[in-house]
Amino acid sequence: MKIVKTILCVLFGLMFINAGLDKFFHYMPMPELEPEMMKLYEAFGTIIWLMPLIGFIELLGGLLFIFPKTRALGAIAILPITIGIIIHNAVFMPEGLAIAGPFFLINIWMVGDNWRKYKPLFS
Repeated sequence: MKIVKTILCVLFGLMFINAGLDKFFHYMPMPELEPEMMKLYEAFGTIIWLMPLIGFIELLGGLLFIFPKTRALGAIAILPITIGIIIHNAVFMPEGLAIAGPFFLINIWMVGDNWRKYKPLFS
């Protein structure tokens, strides 16, 4: 089970590192967007600091998630991003839940797995 967890965490981390780097270097092709989605992306684009901030959190969270010693911090750092991805997919692109859902579940699993490390924050 430890090997499965390690593999999933490394893949999860690499996916978010890739997504974060793409926010800065724009190397992944964008699919054709519906007009409603295009308006949304244009609105996000008007907030010039938003995508670099999201990219930085994805990059940092992905790096932290890969290593067991920093995984608890990475899981918490990336949690708002995965929640946003789930909500976005549920509202605008339900077909994307097939990919976003497992990533969200991996994130929740690691938060739960590291819960004892977070307990002092709530005492």
